[in-house]
Amino acid sequence: MAKPYSMDLRERVVAAVEHDGLSCNQAAARFEVAVSTAIGWVNRFRRTGSEAPDRMGGNRPKKLVGEYRDWLLQRCGVKLLTGTISPGIETLPPQKRSAPCGAARP
Repeated sequence: MAKPYSMDLRERVVAAVEHDGLSCNQAAARFEVAVSTAIGWVNRFRRTGSEAPDRMGGNRPKKLVGEYRDWLLQRCGVKLLTGTISPGIETLPPQKRSAPCGAARP
């Protein structure tokens, strides 16, 4: 997984734009980062007052809640599995599998 850029680099890019009067394009070229990255850092600094990166990653599964979940359950006539679908796969009929590549077929 990618890591955030260092705080030192973020601070130098933001300072170049805010204090030295460079444009985001010029600051990005000077510090060899993408223009969109420099724009994002400056916008974040202007919005929050901090150059610190936001949280990264994390698996946040989508959940159906409330009336939409009830509607879907009623419409489909099935119980939705919580957390994973693997228990539901066990109830499916077995599928015919093809032989692996290079394996002799009967």
